[in-house]
Amino acid sequence: MAKLSELKRYLDYEFSTGVYTGDDYKTFQNKYINYLRSTCKENGWTLVRALRNHYCFSAFIKDDGNNYVYVSIFDVRYNRNDWYNRVLIRTAKNEKDYTGGSNRYYSLPVLQFAIHQLLKGA
Repeated sequence: MAKLSELKRYLDYEFSTGVYTGDDYKTFQNKYINYLRSTCKENGWTLVRALRNHYCFSAFIKDDGNNYVYVSIFDVRYNRNDWYNRVLIRTAKNEKDYTGGSNRYYSLPVLQFAIHQLLKGA
């Protein structure tokens, strides 16, 4: 089970860069997605889909009422700690809705609460 403390180790970390995704980012991405998966499990949600990209990723989370939230982090090579301080979330109609509701930004420590609020109000 991934923990927030494992991700905090990457604060101020300078990720590799290049044409191919670096192993350091792949490890970080796995930990982050596992953290989201753990958060979902704790709350009775499902991590429906995780879309792994070059140096960023997005995911869809749904509750048992079929309400969806889209989660995304920006390229970790720029604005170094945005993956922690500025996580994008918004409501979505399904796991393929990339336009959804209004963009909202939260820090990782309060992300669980923010997702809960969006799912509850969706």
